[in-house]
Amino acid sequence: MAPGRQDPGRSVIVETGAFALILALALASLQTGLAVAGRLRRSPVLAGAATGAAIASALAVAIAFAALIQAFAVSDFSVANVAANSHTDKPMLYKVAGAWGSHEGSLVLWCLVLTGFGAALARARNLPFGLKTSAVAAQGFLGVLFLAFAVLTSNPFARLDPAPFQGASLNPLLQDPALAFHPPLLYAGYVGFSVCFSLAVAALVEGRANSAFWPAWGRWVRPWALASWAFLTVGIALGAFWAYYELGWGGWWFWDPVENASFMPWLAGAALLHSAVVTERRGALAGWTTFLALLAFTFSMLGAFLVRSGVLTSVHAFAVDPERGLMLLAILGLTGGLAFGLFALRAPQLKGGGMFAPISREGALVLNNLFLTAACATVLLGTLYPLILEAVNGSTISVGPPYFALTFTPLMAVAFLILPAGPLLAWKRGDLPGVMQRLAVAAGLAILLALLGFAMFEPRKALSAAGIGLGAWLILGALSETAERVRLFRAPAAESLRRAKGLPLGAWGMTLAHAGLGVFVLGAVVETGYRVEAARPIAVGQVVEAGPWAVRLDDVRVIEGPNYLAERGRLTVTLHSGAAPREITAERRFFPAGGQTTTEVGLDFRGLDDVYVVLGERGRTEAGEPAWNVRVWWNPWARLIFLGPALMALGGVLSLMDRRLRLGVGRRKAAP
Repeated sequence: MAPGRQDPGRSVIVETGAFALILALALASLQTGLAVAGRLRRSPVLAGAATGAAIASALAVAIAFAALIQAFAVSDFSVANVAANSHTDKPMLYKVAGAWGSHEGSLVLWCLVLTGFGAALARARNLPFGLKTSAVAAQGFLGVLFLAFAVLTSNPFARLDPAPFQGASLNPLLQDPALAFHPPLLYAGYVGFSVCFSLAVAALVEGRANSAFWPAWGRWVRPWALASWAFLTVGIALGAFWAYYELGWGGWWFWDPVENASFMPWLAGAALLHSAVVTERRGALAGWTTFLALLAFTFSMLGAFLVRSGVLTSVHAFAVDPERGLMLLAILGLTGGLAFGLFALRAPQLKGGGMFAPISREGALVLNNLFLTAACATVLLGTLYPLILEAVNGSTISVGPPYFALTFTPLMAVAFLILPAGPLLAWKRGDLPGVMQRLAVAAGLAILLALLGFAMFEPRKALSAAGIGLGAWLILGALSETAERVRLFRAPAAESLRRAKGLPLGAWGMTLAHAGLGVFVLGAVVETGYRVEAARPIAVGQVVEAGPWAVRLDDVRVIEGPNYLAERGRLTVTLHSGAAPREITAERRFFPAGGQTTTEVGLDFRGLDDVYVVLGERGRTEAGEPAWNVRVWWNPWARLIFLGPALMALGGVLSLMDRRLRLGVGRRKAAP
């Protein structure tokens, strides 16, 4: 059957999806009601029924999402969402990715992750009855709000009659492999913090005043925070990589408000992870950890509002009407208001035990939290201030990289200086001179590498060289902590190896995450500080030089893609020192379905460096020859920018695999 025609079989699938979404809303409502009744009556039967409703709600949303993907895969243009965001000529990967490339479809993905995490929470073991039942009720309430928003205002299965023969296609900028996987991973991080939110609300509802409760609560909330933070790390890194090679502007992060919307939950989640360690180990900072658990998901909901309200103009944002934005703002106000109101009511009762000296591991983690939250506040201010100012008096102001360089960067630099010392300090009371002595080699090598960077890179920049030393300090500090644990060079090699094998995965995960942060800092500092850019119109056979690299335009041809026409430039990249030349291609694509033009960057990966080439518009030289505007960037150490987050996320995964750490189950000591 031709695309766009209504097929009875397809119609049944679409209607099944629409019904499943409504059923999921009813089941989420039932989950909330049963959980509340079960908690009030202390009834395991009602609580078990709430668990079943949570699992059924997740299955219903999964059926709805599968039906939506099916509609995109077969180009069923009788569905308005498919007609607006798909096209028969699109490759299958982008047809499927179109299911979450719009406001309506991505909202179903949001609900799928939300109810999926809710089902996992409902089946979690070792949680006290009251805490678990209250958390399931809170998670169900969140599901009710977002599913109602999807069903009542953003129905992804709305029909068109008559159905168009052809669709309008997805934004060409979103037709990219990284963007196909970026939203699911990002949402897994965003929405994963909902479980931390629900556990925090449950703890506040239970009103636990005894200090024995909070170490266990910190242990329960940590794996959810860790999984969400790891997913969000990968999602943000994929988005940055997409912006780097797809948008053709030579950079990877611009402090765009929508970028910031994903970064704020990441910062709050990082603070939550470190604070939860103190709560788990010492029973301290109970109120602060609870506050961060509420804040992380509140920032996620704020990001959803910014992306979907229409208040922002961004390539990342969904263009939707302000009325739906007001509904999202109402959801944010209702959930955030109730949660933080409850926190204010219960705060005097949140007394954790575990007194500690300022110089201790707890003290270092508190200091870490202060800097992380202060940095997060600067991002929040820079993101919202232009919107607030425009709403108040109609004035427009741009807050860009200079603001964040002056506010965010110094705060994080101080936090990074402190970070390696924290794991080496003892709990309750630490020995700072002893820690500095153990970190002396790392500090010396970091200073040496900073001096080498100052001497090696041109032009010489003191701040960039200091950044190199800071990145090296993070890496070497993380390795020093592991070396201290295994007594490297202070015990026989066999003993050090035995100790290394005995280290829990959580310890290796922490080392990898902290070292990955250092790798990212090295890449970001060098790429930002020493990037070289050159651009000029050149004809075939002519050269553009950037730093030590020369790029020659060899040929330009018109090619036909699956759903686009393109000018493809063939270029040769050569190093002045005589390294083997390499051939790359860069394209300028035109998509007839949407009438849009995009660029496909030519990238030559040279070790840690990138040679980054963009083929621009056609023109003519002064001699009248056809010419193309070619822009070339030399981005030194750019590989590290994306390798660092991968290492951080891998560290999170290793920590999650540590059963002893995750479940708090101690190893059984061997008999003497």
